[in-house]
Amino acid sequence: MKLDPWPFVTAAYAIVAIAAVAMSLLSWRAMRRAERALEESRRA
Repeated sequence: MKLDPWPFVTAAYAIVAIAAVAMSLLSWRAMRRAERALEESRRA
């Protein structure tokens, strides 16, 4: 019985793609929050 590696390869790529998108979104939100805090500190 030979195992086909492609489902595992596809799953690994999918996990990496999802993690990259999630990290990008979290980083973008943190950047926006920091920019907002900077603007508020400049106004004060």
